[in-house]
Amino acid sequence: MEEYKKRIIKVISYIDDHLDTDLSLQKIAEVGAYSPFHFHRIFRLMTGETVQQYISRKRIERSALYLALRKQLSLKDIYLQFGFSSHSAFSKAFKSHYEKSPSEFRKSAPENFHQIRLQESKNGQTDAVFTTYLCNIENLLNWTTMNLTVKVIHLPEMHLAAVMSLGIAHVESSYNVLIDWAKGKNLFPGENVKMISVYHDSFKVTPPDKVRIHACMLLDKKLEKQEGEIFAETIEAGKFIVANGEITLDDFEKSWVSLFLWMKENDYSVRKAFPFEIYHTNFKEHPEGKMIVDFCIPVN
Repeated sequence: MEEYKKRIIKVISYIDDHLDTDLSLQKIAEVGAYSPFHFHRIFRLMTGETVQQYISRKRIERSALYLALRKQLSLKDIYLQFGFSSHSAFSKAFKSHYEKSPSEFRKSAPENFHQIRLQESKNGQTDAVFTTYLCNIENLLNWTTMNLTVKVIHLPEMHLAAVMSLGIAHVESSYNVLIDWAKGKNLFPGENVKMISVYHDSFKVTPPDKVRIHACMLLDKKLEKQEGEIFAETIEAGKFIVANGEITLDDFEKSWVSLFLWMKENDYSVRKAFPFEIYHTNFKEHPEGKMIVDFCIPVN
């Protein structure tokens, strides 16, 4: 099973990095060192989706981000980039996923793309939903001012050890795998240990049970090779909006939403890289369940 996980991690990373290319089952199976027949079955067992379902969903979700954030691109530019043969095929697939056409989605995006509401789920948790406001813009920006210290700074390259999580519910178990590995390397616990969550999907376009998050630990040097579920990830050096604050777990959604609004209000645009969180303290060790966190958005 560990070898299967290692190969699937490699395959998912390859798919996500090549959504604008021809992703044949044969090619993807080769990346994972499987025969196409066995790979198809193993992928579905590990992810809950067929290979084609995963690729189709990721292309639609990536096109949604482009529609919202890359206004200079035409609909045709976007659907051709992600492998749709025609406007009608793209519109049909997009509407099936988001219940609105690409044009309707793009028109609504400037007003509510970075604003969400909270909807109670069956287990009492909250799910991110795209449709309405969490609260108005002014209140969110005021919340940012009161609770977060925001800077735009250059961050250096960071080398990470990572464990992939498919779905928000599996992040804690991914960190447990990472910590067990780090203990075996005498890297944990330690005064200067930094845990980092890297978001490879957006909750605005990807359901919480499908979102890909990497549970990571900052290393002094690059991990040379994959060790079981542990693989190397690098955050490239560059300009970031960094918001620091001491907050509870319930404040995470509000922090991200308000920070993206701050970004828009201050005329910054997202760079093609992944946002992440850096944890400086552990909420389990605080009497009020608070933790010190950096929220980091790559910008141009």
